[in-house]
Amino acid sequence: MRQIALILSLALATACERAPDAPPPANLSFEGLPVTGDLDFARSAGFARCMELGRYLRCRREGVEFGGGGSYHAAVDALGNEGASGFHEVSLWSETDQSAMSRIGNELAEQGWDQCRTGQEDRGDQRILTKAGSPVRVSIDITYWGKRRLRILPERGQPTGRCW
Repeated sequence: MRQIALILSLALATACERAPDAPPPANLSFEGLPVTGDLDFARSAGFARCMELGRYLRCRREGVEFGGGGSYHAAVDALGNEGASGFHEVSLWSETDQSAMSRIGNELAEQGWDQCRTGQEDRGDQRILTKAGSPVRVSIDITYWGKRRLRILPERGQPTGRCW
């Protein structure tokens, strides 16, 4: 019986070993904000207030200006052990102005960014903005009840016939 318990405990210890962290994506910035990269890249851009939230490390920066407006809050969420796998987007939001992110979307549209909405007809939950040649795309929450945020993500090529 003792041997079985020892074998089971060894098996459990082996099963609980962490897989190695994935490497972080390449460093990419847009309009002075880090969009993808490693944790050092985010910290060098002022995202120094970090806290562990479950499976990721959230690093925040206050007083961000973007799209002709601000001051906004911004965060990157780095995955892996102590953020070793880096981050894949940056999020911005305003605590006091739910329309601020929509105004940024309007400004981008005036600058020639194409836009579409996810969801049903005009009741989508995301407004997606893309521009040919841009290394990023912008996604803005347009749900009624949620805190509206703007996410800047690396461009990955838009699938034909749908908005994402």
